[in-house]
Amino acid sequence: MNKKRILITGSNGLLGQKLVHQLLHHASLELIATSKGENRINSLHNLNFESLDITIKEEVEAIVAKWKPDVIINTAAMTNVDACEDEQEACWNINVNAVDHLLQASKKQQAHLIHLSTDFVFDGEDGPYVETDTPNPLSYYAKSKLASEKLLLESGYDNIAIARTIIVYGVGQNLSRGNVVLWARGAMQKQDPINVVDDQFRSPTLAEDLARGCLLIAEKKARGIYHLSGKDIMSILELVYRVADYYGYDKSCVTPIKTETLNQKAARPIKTGFILDKAIHDLGYAPRSFEEGLAILEEQLGAL
Repeated sequence: MNKKRILITGSNGLLGQKLVHQLLHHASLELIATSKGENRINSLHNLNFESLDITIKEEVEAIVAKWKPDVIINTAAMTNVDACEDEQEACWNINVNAVDHLLQASKKQQAHLIHLSTDFVFDGEDGPYVETDTPNPLSYYAKSKLASEKLLLESGYDNIAIARTIIVYGVGQNLSRGNVVLWARGAMQKQDPINVVDDQFRSPTLAEDLARGCLLIAEKKARGIYHLSGKDIMSILELVYRVADYYGYDKSCVTPIKTETLNQKAARPIKTGFILDKAIHDLGYAPRSFEEGLAILEEQLGAL
């Protein structure tokens, strides 16, 4: 019996790594991991890995034609929100043009394309959000992600799913970017003074939960938009305080501040968060609580 083939873009990233780890345990699936540059998941052997720059159409076409995947999960993106304001051409190339390359290749192969998007497509005036709420992006990054959604939804190709998520955290190998939970843990462990916004609200998402949600979409051949995040909505300050409470850290090094004092180049939505009913009902999505996520993170850090 032929195994179902799943190709992942951005396999060196946090979500990409979690997808790889979960897929390697499925005997009925064949995994093809792709990322720009070399494979950085050094603990995995016998991995089907291809170096792939998704902004180069010919590379995308060649890799998809070679492996003929049944499912493509696109986790690759430019996600540094402020850098996207400065490097708009690069942002659009990775977040929009490259998605079109994957779309065209998926059409030829009739692959199920699962694309990752963000809570930042909303303006934060009326969160938490359901999938049918009207987007209103505030930053260039958010505009590029909404453009990629529209590109897929208006393409006429119906074998598509979009998974929006929020603040992904977890432990990975040789990552190029950190995440807010590890940053907060590291700073408070050393009692370094940190400024934390108290007027932005999010649902932090354990990377393992997000990976599972993406695979549920693949397993159920689901289509359309799904919100996949953690189930607890909290301010960034509360997030940091809950990290402190979990580890028993002194909170005196934390100074609450307002978003406006940061003078960030890109505007952020004030309150997002997702209503997860659709993903729970349609997919069986079951995210852990924030404290359960911290326990998993700590276990993994202890194994390093």
